[in-house]
Amino acid sequence: MRVNEDAVLRGQRVLLVPYEPHHVPRYHEWMKSEELQKLTASEPLTLEQEYDMQRSWREDGDKCTFIILDRGRWDQGCPEDQCMVGDVNLFMVDPENPSIAEIEIMIAGATTLGISTFQAKIGEENLTSVRLFNRLHFTEESYSSVFQEMTLRWEVTETERQWLLDAVHVSAESYREMKQNRETDAHH
Repeated sequence: MRVNEDAVLRGQRVLLVPYEPHHVPRYHEWMKSEELQKLTASEPLTLEQEYDMQRSWREDGDKCTFIILDRGRWDQGCPEDQCMVGDVNLFMVDPENPSIAEIEIMIAGATTLGISTFQAKIGEENLTSVRLFNRLHFTEESYSSVFQEMTLRWEVTETERQWLLDAVHVSAESYREMKQNRETDAHH
């Protein structure tokens, strides 16, 4: 999604950065795991298909993908692909209301992206994720017997939004500037 093409969300322990072509090889290695494919309801892709998917997600106006970097490793100067620990996908599910997004992983980026409602679709067998999202105040909205998955929803109240902002200390900045600053620091 173009809105996050230069956005970095900086937390105390993680950085959320745009999904770029140089992330694809590591991401592709992760997605070879049959367990991970099952948990994410994903099909195996070739490396070329993964690059195509990254490009399509980058261009698609209703999807927003961030790669999660371990901030500690990043701050120590590790190569970016070695800092990768996961991803966050947001799907803008209601064209009439851009403040609603389906989310695959909980993040505290509601203010930067203007999202106030998160939805998570989780396979009924993935009890670990269901419990995690329930602890994060998500409640069951619907169940699909066809897909054997439930949709959980969290509408972020103003009190919760303020708590997230105060507790998590997330800041937004430019991805290009962050990388340029790191390169400049490396040369000094």
